[in-house]
Amino acid sequence: MKQAKMLIDKAFKVSEADERIYGSFIEHLGRAVYDGIYQPGNPLSDEDGFRQDVIDMVKELGVPIVRYPGGNFVSSFVWEDSVGPVEERPKRLELAWRSLETNAFGMNEFARWVRKADASMMMAINLGTRGIADACNLLEYCNHPGGTKYSDMRISHGVKEPHGVKVWCLGNEMDGPWQLGRKTMEEYGRLAEETAKAMKIIDPSIELVSCGSSNINMPTFPQWEATTLEHTYEYVDFVSMHNYYGNPSNDTADFLAAADDMDLFIKSVIATCDFVKAKKRSKKTLNLSFDEWNVWFHSNEADNDLMKNHPWQVAPPLLEDIYTFEDALVVGTLMITLLRHADRIKMACLAQLVNVIAPIMTQIGGGKAWKQTIYYPFLLTSRYGRGTVLAPVAESPVHDTCTHEDVTDLLGTAVWNQEKEELTIFAVNRNVDEDLKLETDVRSLEGYTLVEHVVLENQDMKAANSAEKETVAPCNTDRSSLSDGIITSILGKASWNMIRLKKA
Repeated sequence: MKQAKMLIDKAFKVSEADERIYGSFIEHLGRAVYDGIYQPGNPLSDEDGFRQDVIDMVKELGVPIVRYPGGNFVSSFVWEDSVGPVEERPKRLELAWRSLETNAFGMNEFARWVRKADASMMMAINLGTRGIADACNLLEYCNHPGGTKYSDMRISHGVKEPHGVKVWCLGNEMDGPWQLGRKTMEEYGRLAEETAKAMKIIDPSIELVSCGSSNINMPTFPQWEATTLEHTYEYVDFVSMHNYYGNPSNDTADFLAAADDMDLFIKSVIATCDFVKAKKRSKKTLNLSFDEWNVWFHSNEADNDLMKNHPWQVAPPLLEDIYTFEDALVVGTLMITLLRHADRIKMACLAQLVNVIAPIMTQIGGGKAWKQTIYYPFLLTSRYGRGTVLAPVAESPVHDTCTHEDVTDLLGTAVWNQEKEELTIFAVNRNVDEDLKLETDVRSLEGYTLVEHVVLENQDMKAANSAEKETVAPCNTDRSSLSDGIITSILGKASWNMIRLKKA
């Protein structure tokens, strides 16, 4: 059996993990809103038409912040259409996803929903087809207490107290040729700078996210970040990152190396931000918001057909990837990678939350909600990955794949919750053929005892869950033991593992 080692020392601190790295995303896309979180008339919905079973699952995930209303949708979003009496709201052609938007669910409904889900709003503004004035008007509507045109408009809509939205995204994927109102680097940089300055005059307490590259493969990456941040660096708090991962070539071993691509992307953006910091002689360190990430590839062909040949439907079933066990493994590795960069990544959003490339699904026609395979690594990492991220010193066998070299069999991290006196180790064996014996030195944490070893594994890499049957779910195992400060664990081939310790 192959062997790996890790040394975990409480002195090797990366950073406190910001709880907002466990954020998610609701876009007016497909069945995310209608049929997903909002379904009036369903016996499973509450008095506001919100699916209570979905709210319960979201609360179980511990999602602290939810990005809204897009995504590509936001670049044609007219926010005024989404507020006021529902019967007076206009229907609109939604150009990003070629759907029909009824506006039956809008800004104030989302604010009410997000409170019920014990989360807060990350609001995206339209810098595609709109601009500075519209952004300021929306901020005034959401955050100003009263006595002005747009705050009084909110009050007239039955919302007396301000929403107090803290985080605002300055547009979405503005480098993308698919984006309505796409901008050049200079155009976006100037627009975002002036919008940021104006918004912070209205509410200096808000946090702003400058739009980064749509993904690492964009031809302008990382020059887009370097150029746009020349304008926005001193006015924003984050730069955004987006990237999705897939396995269209059906190569599981290569797919499990996706976290290495995410790691490279993060390091490249950090380097670019720090270059701009040095160039500006700034004392400010810019943090990252990885506010779109997930596995996405299963539904691409069906989505293209639906949008091309059957457009202008209300809430069509778009981006409804049904996730497999190997997808859950990859999501687990991506979450480990986000934690390993907790010193700079302070927000992240699993895209998305319900029905659309999502951990939670609802049956079409009003049936029950159910949990996809990716629900579980997100759930357990969110629940136990709160505290100080420690940097393990690791030795691991390596292997090559068709597009990656020196992929470590072991990918792991550790989170120390000092208040609860708990240590949680997250570890994935990325070798699809062989088990791995892992020895972890935790002697710096005296008096800690082993609580549990939870594993997510399946012999069928393509195993998936459904509303009728849950094939992939975590279970407890006895494959770890602790003696004299050394944990000895067996990590099964292609498995996600969580090993928890607590001070006696």
